[in-house]
Amino acid sequence: MTSIDERLLEIKMTQIEQARTWSPRVISKFETLIRSGDEVSIYRANPLAFARDRGVTEPESIDLFLHAARAGLVDMHWDILCPHSGLVLESFGKLRALRSHFVCGLCDIDGETDLDDFIEVSFSVSPQVRRLALHDVDNLSIEDLHWKLKFANSGRLPGGQTRFVDVLRNLVGGMTYLPPGVTTMLQVEIKPGALSGVNVQTQAGFMLPVVDSPAAVSTPERPVIVRITYDGQRFTPAVSAVPSGPAVFEISNTGPKRGSLLLINWSPEIVALPEKPTLEFDPYVSGGMLLTRQTFRKLFRSERVDEQEGLGVRQVTFLFTDLKGSTALYERLGDLNAYALVREHFALLDAVAHWHAGAIVKTIGDAVMAAFSRPVDAVAAALHILQEIGQFNREHGQPAIILKMGAHCGPSIAVTLNENLDYFGQTVNIAARVQSFADAGEICLTEALYAASGVRQLLTGQDIEEFDAPLRGVEGNARVYRVTVRS
Repeated sequence: MTSIDERLLEIKMTQIEQARTWSPRVISKFETLIRSGDEVSIYRANPLAFARDRGVTEPESIDLFLHAARAGLVDMHWDILCPHSGLVLESFGKLRALRSHFVCGLCDIDGETDLDDFIEVSFSVSPQVRRLALHDVDNLSIEDLHWKLKFANSGRLPGGQTRFVDVLRNLVGGMTYLPPGVTTMLQVEIKPGALSGVNVQTQAGFMLPVVDSPAAVSTPERPVIVRITYDGQRFTPAVSAVPSGPAVFEISNTGPKRGSLLLINWSPEIVALPEKPTLEFDPYVSGGMLLTRQTFRKLFRSERVDEQEGLGVRQVTFLFTDLKGSTALYERLGDLNAYALVREHFALLDAVAHWHAGAIVKTIGDAVMAAFSRPVDAVAAALHILQEIGQFNREHGQPAIILKMGAHCGPSIAVTLNENLDYFGQTVNIAARVQSFADAGEICLTEALYAASGVRQLLTGQDIEEFDAPLRGVEGNARVYRVTVRS
């Protein structure tokens, strides 16, 4: 089932096309995806996959989907993925609704996740523009509910190309919907190992070991009966184990709503693993990545993180810049002229941060705090800023804008404070403090940032001075790298 509202699609595409300047043909490629993409690819669209498959840069692709979401052509979702099965555990339409705690009924695990760790931001074409069968969950077949809607097919077993969903398909004992007030029968051939069942929509689940019990011998003529009650919140098996061989499951749904059941017969080899392997996923836009995107912060200012709890970010890089001699600048030029010059420099920093997939989080007086998802992007932005400031000063003459910068990477907490998406924690504090060791035209980096992937190579050819310095809140002295850019 697919239908397109041509008039609405034309209106939305025009809005996106006029939002900014796009590279040649990117709009037509996007429209082709909306019109002819298969249901799975357009119901849970991945901007990074779109960039890879259609020859678009990743930053432009992410911005394209964000503008499409702003125009109402697609809906943005924050999906929590199970790290061990690729099951989409929950999907939130708003950042403010996102919870970091997760439960997987299939894997029988629960835990906490970070914004950049198994939280995928996906995009679904609006049902007003193109109606998909996946938009009508209540009428999906039991197969489409699982394999098209609830499982991400990009998760691979560690170190290989085997898709875990393909492994899982071969382990399925059965699947069925569970109408309310009805006892549903499911015939299963149970093999050695363990048997788990899950309602993929609620994460209610159970696990039963498979045993060879002489007291419960089953034959094709007389299969073992396994009775299970489902009350809408949990499954309650009447037995603590099941024998291998033919069985009939009788699942009584005493709850008020329809449920579902997926039975997985885990092999002895999988059961024997000391811990479940963490899957490797194809690259996707993580929640942490999106919060450091300038386009997201500008287009979705109403998106919030609960300031009472906050959301963890496992890895984020903060770059602090500050004007050297700003007091003298205001004295020489007067408040209005100096402020105009400062605002121009803010705009320059904003543009550079955006260019390097980062965002200006806030200004503090004449200082700027910027955030980047990847450490190497923050350092590249800092080098680019010095280059642009040099050009800026040549064009404006004296008095020159002179910047000093500092950066650090590590974990942080994202919150909304004073209507602004902000970050708090020790990583922010260290980044701000290391900036104080920089002089005019210098960048000071912590050891953690200097050792991050790609940073040393990026700094090849620059003058670098290593020294130990006291940082308040850090035990002992910290190693700092002062970078001076060669002319």
